Amino acid sequence: MTATSDSPEHVTPAHDGSDLAALREEIDALQAIPHEELMNPLPKNVEDREPAPHSTDAIGSEKWDEPADQETLED
Repeated sequence: MTATSDSPEHVTPAHDGSDLAALREEIDALQAIPHEELMNPLPKNVEDREPAPHSTDAIGSEKWDEPADQETLED
């Protein structure tokens, strides 16, 4: 009876590692993605429709005696 590890089909061929460069690039690209984006990704179409923030008036600075289009923050 012969050992199965000595048979030619079970011998691991010599490997020079030349194909690992592409795998390393892919791993590095995945590691560059923030953890939050991987766990909770934001779809591109939602991101494009997200409203831009704008400044607002401070609480209590409204002038109720003037129409909104004429209101200013100056006294």
